[in-house]
Amino acid sequence: MAAPLMERLSESLGSSEPAVRLILSILLGEPPLSSLSSSWSCGLSTGVAPRGGLAGRASLGSINCPSLCTPPSGSQLCHSAVCVVVQFLLLRLMGRTVTTVLTSFLFQMVYLLCGYYYTATDQYDIKWTMPHCVLTLKLIGLSFDYYDGGKDPSQLNEEQKKAALPTVPSLLEVCGFSYFYGGFLVGPQFTLRSYQGLVSRELTDCPGQPPNSVFPALNRFFLGLVCLTIFTVGSRFYPDSYFLTDEYEAQPFWYRCVYILIWAKISLYKYVSCWVIAEGVCILSGLGYNGQDEKGVHQWDACANMRVWQYETTPLFTGTIASFNINTNAWVARHVFKRLKFLGNKMASQMATLLFLAVWHGLHSGYLLCFSLEFIIVNVEKKAMELVKDSPLLTKLSCSPLYPLIYVVQQFLHWLFMGYPLVPFCLFTYDKWLKVYSSVYFCGHVFFLVAYLIIPWLRMMLVSRKAGDAKKEK
Repeated sequence: MAAPLMERLSESLGSSEPAVRLILSILLGEPPLSSLSSSWSCGLSTGVAPRGGLAGRASLGSINCPSLCTPPSGSQLCHSAVCVVVQFLLLRLMGRTVTTVLTSFLFQMVYLLCGYYYTATDQYDIKWTMPHCVLTLKLIGLSFDYYDGGKDPSQLNEEQKKAALPTVPSLLEVCGFSYFYGGFLVGPQFTLRSYQGLVSRELTDCPGQPPNSVFPALNRFFLGLVCLTIFTVGSRFYPDSYFLTDEYEAQPFWYRCVYILIWAKISLYKYVSCWVIAEGVCILSGLGYNGQDEKGVHQWDACANMRVWQYETTPLFTGTIASFNINTNAWVARHVFKRLKFLGNKMASQMATLLFLAVWHGLHSGYLLCFSLEFIIVNVEKKAMELVKDSPLLTKLSCSPLYPLIYVVQQFLHWLFMGYPLVPFCLFTYDKWLKVYSSVYFCGHVFFLVAYLIIPWLRMMLVSRKAGDAKKEK
């Protein structure tokens, strides 16, 4: 009965059944939270609270598992269970050592990559590897945080101090942390210390009482529904498949570029909607509570994975990156980028970090190309921003009445070339993304190559030698 219902629903929405099941599973994160709220009022001990929540999480995993797995679907749930148990044993048996961290990193990543290899197709498939990639980061981060807990506090930065684990977690805690319904399917990333704070009733704006989180959660929930509606409606008119048609190739060059721009904006709402709705679940549970700001206003952004207003209005590529998939980016910065300081080169650390992100997403060539382009685009933009800052003429122009016009042009280029790397990310395979890039004459590659070459020349013309020398001295 349920299967035909899912089929009819997916047909009416013009989406795949796994995608519909995924969205429904995320939405089902709202009702189970009532059981967590009841644990507050019933006065359950902190030792019991994770157990009740775990049943709800396992239920959501079982409900969604048929859409995330290939038949037989039930057996696929063992993948996450194996990795969770192995991670717990590594912490217990190997202790706070570098060997524990490296073993955890290698085991979890190899397991994930094997999953990618054996289940990969040339389409965007929603299967068990999707939530498993979220779990992989959680478990690797857990080993780092446990290792940091054995260090002297003076050796840790503020982020590491907040996440460091003073004692080895129990199996129940590791399971509750891994299967928490607010982050099991699509994220966000959070630390075990945050989860322990939730279980011990510390994450609330009313000490000793359930958090007043209903309205903040509903704000994100309804915003997520708006984003989901935009994607559901827009993707019918701007599908990925159109790129590979003869009709697309027959269109004028400007049309093909504008199609990439609009298609990318709509496609990204697929991720935005899932993350914002999942954030609402985390806020409702209390996990999203982030203390008070300097004005004493309670903050609910601890699990924010999207800054939607910044995402929509920033004209900068770095601004979009800073507003998109925030918790995953923070995880990578904390556990990969900053720990590569021993390389002694910031650019090398950045390249290694983006390589890790590409491999973590999957084995398709499109991921590697996407993050390679991100590296190029971000570094060219940084050079351009430095040029504007150092040049009196460009600084004056950016503050002139002409700026609204400059902003429109800049925003158009920003949206166009944000969509440009997304093409291989969504089309995956070499033959597909090469066909699209050929049809637009590799305009993104040409644009940023030319920009990279002419920025030094523009700097010689627009920046005085004194200003350049003063900057070098700094």
